Amino acid sequence: MGSENERELTMCVRYSIRAARFLIFVLICGMVASAQDAKPAPKSAPPATAPQAEPSPAQASAQEWSGMYSFLKEGEFVQLTVEDQGEVTGFISRYSDGNGDRGVFVDQFFKSAKLDGNKLSFTTETAHGEWFDFKGTVERGAGKNPGDEAYYVLKGALTRSSTDANKKVTAQSHDVALNMFPQEAATGPAQASPSPRN
Repeated sequence: MGSENERELTMCVRYSIRAARFLIFVLICGMVASAQDAKPAPKSAPPATAPQAEPSPAQASAQEWSGMYSFLKEGEFVQLTVEDQGEVTGFISRYSDGNGDRGVFVDQFFKSAKLDGNKLSFTTETAHGEWFDFKGTVERGAGKNPGDEAYYVLKGALTRSSTDANKKVTAQSHDVALNMFPQEAATGPAQASPSPRN
């Protein structure tokens, strides 16, 4: 009975941590969106430099690729953010598969990332002896309208590398198609505290 209570308490703590992470993510996205919408106060005299150009259609569509995408297991995801100048940041949030820490939620931020047209590549930081490399493309998916699930898909080769106690590196690569989450699920107010998944 005691171990079952401990297991239930552990699950509650895990879901509370996930809910807190998700809420923080939603708040940060909201702050970034509202900061981008804020208009600066008019200046008394325009600067002598050339006027700023509107983002090109390629830049605008690249920014639409920002969002949460599915990862390898239910509950795991990739957060991809394409900045104004085409810089890419993000992280993978996943369950650890290590022997001593199986099931622990791990966030692995991008160590390096590059977007060239629709060609995307990234490498994560190492966490719990593992890191990921992705090389592929951002493509239109099965979603019919912007904001629909799988409106965009990350397609390519995902390599999972790990080191053992003897510092031996092993790598496994396979093709993946990571679907974009529906936008209302990522930013909607009703999603502030997600329900636990089994």
